[in-house]
Amino acid sequence: MGLSQSLRNRVRRFLQRPGTTVDLAPLEKLLPEIEARGEELTDLSDAQLKKLAKKATDYVEICAVGREAAKRGIGETPYDVQLLGTMALLAGKVTEMATGEGKTLTAAIAAFGYVRQGKGPVHILTVNDYLARRDAGWMEPLYSRVGLTVGWVTESSTPEERKAAYARDVTYVSVSEAGFDFLRDQLVTDLDERVQPKLTTCIVDEADSILIDEARVPMVLAGAVPGEQGSTHILAAEVVKGLRKGRHYEIADDLRSASFTPAGLAVVEKKLGKIDLFAEKNFDKLSALNVALHAHALLRRDVDYIVRGGTVELIDEMRGRVAQRRRWPDGLQAAVEAKEGLNATVEGEVLNTITVQAFIALYETVCGMTATAVLVGEQLREFFDLEVAVIPPNTPNIREDEHDRIYPSRAEKDEALIAEIKAAHDKGRPVLIGTLDVKESEALAAGLAAVGVPSNVLNAKNDDEEAAIIAEAGALGAVTVSTQMAGRGVDIRLGGSDEKDAEKVKELGGLYIIGSGRHESRRVDNQLRGRAGRQGDPGGSVFFVSLEDDLVVKHARDSIPALSKTDYEGRVVDDRVEFAVEHAQRVAEGVNHEIHRNTWRYSVVIEQQRKAIAEIRERLLTTDAAAELLLDRSEKADHLEREVLERAGRTIAVYHLDRAWAEHLAELADVREGVHLRALGKLDPLDEFHRAAVPAFNELVPTIEDRIVETFEENDVDEDWEPDDSQLKRPSATWTYLVHENPFGSELDRLIAAVGRRLSGSRR
Repeated sequence: MGLSQSLRNRVRRFLQRPGTTVDLAPLEKLLPEIEARGEELTDLSDAQLKKLAKKATDYVEICAVGREAAKRGIGETPYDVQLLGTMALLAGKVTEMATGEGKTLTAAIAAFGYVRQGKGPVHILTVNDYLARRDAGWMEPLYSRVGLTVGWVTESSTPEERKAAYARDVTYVSVSEAGFDFLRDQLVTDLDERVQPKLTTCIVDEADSILIDEARVPMVLAGAVPGEQGSTHILAAEVVKGLRKGRHYEIADDLRSASFTPAGLAVVEKKLGKIDLFAEKNFDKLSALNVALHAHALLRRDVDYIVRGGTVELIDEMRGRVAQRRRWPDGLQAAVEAKEGLNATVEGEVLNTITVQAFIALYETVCGMTATAVLVGEQLREFFDLEVAVIPPNTPNIREDEHDRIYPSRAEKDEALIAEIKAAHDKGRPVLIGTLDVKESEALAAGLAAVGVPSNVLNAKNDDEEAAIIAEAGALGAVTVSTQMAGRGVDIRLGGSDEKDAEKVKELGGLYIIGSGRHESRRVDNQLRGRAGRQGDPGGSVFFVSLEDDLVVKHARDSIPALSKTDYEGRVVDDRVEFAVEHAQRVAEGVNHEIHRNTWRYSVVIEQQRKAIAEIRERLLTTDAAAELLLDRSEKADHLEREVLERAGRTIAVYHLDRAWAEHLAELADVREGVHLRALGKLDPLDEFHRAAVPAFNELVPTIEDRIVETFEENDVDEDWEPDDSQLKRPSATWTYLVHENPFGSELDRLIAAVGRRLSGSRR
């Protein structure tokens, strides 16, 4: 059938939404052609369809063949709106498609199209291993019908499995695993050891999460360094353990910094043997104590991190789940481990690093999809030159979204929240509650149990179970407590995964979404709302907010009227308060946007230097450049057979390049910390960073060349020579991790603040 008039109207209406710039009208006009072409394909055999698929390069043929392959392979016929999404992806856009509208299938047909257009292989980048494995298996029958191969990579994949998966036409992999594989490939000494092919095309699933929330996260490849000790952090943790808020330290109004009072400093110095912490020789101790104070006063167990299996695991504040292989920088990780009485993990030496944003930029073609793209449309344009295309839902959304229910105190909010959940549960209506952290989710579950309401708790402590729990959140009488966006990517079907009670649940109003507090991002709130109202289902949503919530305290405390009106239920009914809460959220989004922009400015020069080093390394591995250098600068090289010279020269050169780059990264880290001191002299830290980083890099290549020649001259190189003979030992072990954004600023920032307080105290 042709495109319905109602769909045409919805497309045009959606195009008027702010933040979208893509006109879908040209793509919309192709839908009748796709429909007609699809009818011609129904009588083809599987072999004929596969043969035809090899020639599909234009949008009409790609979508028509993809639709037929989906029908035969997975038993699903894509809707017109899904094909609109496919074409938008093929046009290099970020598509906004509502939850439950079939993004997985949309991406699979687009991946098929990119491969047939000669832009393969295609990587579909996911937010976690579960989705990579699930989606690859789910879509495999479709890919096989169009003659493509598909693979997937997870954290547990061996190098051999990774290489095989990346050799497929389409590979599903989490963005962190893809990034880590890239970093490891940059350190191989034999090209055959590389697992990744050229980075050609990526389709980014949950694009707002990966391209915006995770963009500034550095992915790190580290190597073992002997002799690291955590004793300083252990001592610092013991010293601050007994300190009291208000007397010994103070916490800033924005809850992002803590500082010793003069009385606190006096106690600390006495505990350490009456030393002067501000003497130059004690700066390491002062730094460790400031970090320990932040770990003690600001980082909360079961809110910011959990302790599991004898290790500290960080909680991703945007998703409310454990952030796999994530670490805090600046000694904060070791400080928290010391606070919890755990052995300090080895941070190691950084061998190579790249931010998620810089890694994504390495792909020749980037596109993506998510349910919430419009609100970050400006950032997608600024950082990735990507435009947003809003795809209308297949059926209109009839979910009922209530205004926030605002209460004066957290206790009043919690009481009202439990009463609301119980009332819905007593009727049998399924309820999904989104909380802001693990501690709150467990407290809410306990409160519900106290009034006879059983619940399934899905938080960062049981993330392995999230898909199964979320899948049943729409069952009759189900109450599910979830930390924020846990279970993202899993559809919630009314009546449960088997949909046996779907009609009863619909009569009750569908899934009821309740948010316990507003998140710092409107997108995350919208994602929570979007769990209800899937494909035209009924549903409802409401947020319970208190004036004691962290978001309000941090960003709207001064905007709240001293006396606010309340109704008979104790709810605040004051437009000024509602506006203040919305304003707080916009302020928080602005702060995070500025942090992203600032981090990006620093990372640009580092990424340029990384690319330059990577090009030199590639040349050393693939040409005789090292041998030519030695022939030019060492008479000794003239007396060696060419094959021996090339092998030894390449090995020596790559070793020294890798060592010099690791040392340069350490120097840049020190420079970035140190430039903040210059801010005290009214100098721009970014300018100062560039002023130091560029000359340091310019000296790098001559230094590497000198070391190559020196090593060659000092050693007896012959056909039996091995790297170990010249002490060219590479790290015995390497590991990967992500650097979690330090919420409290750099170590130097804290140190400067401490020095400033001591100076202020001495003047008094």
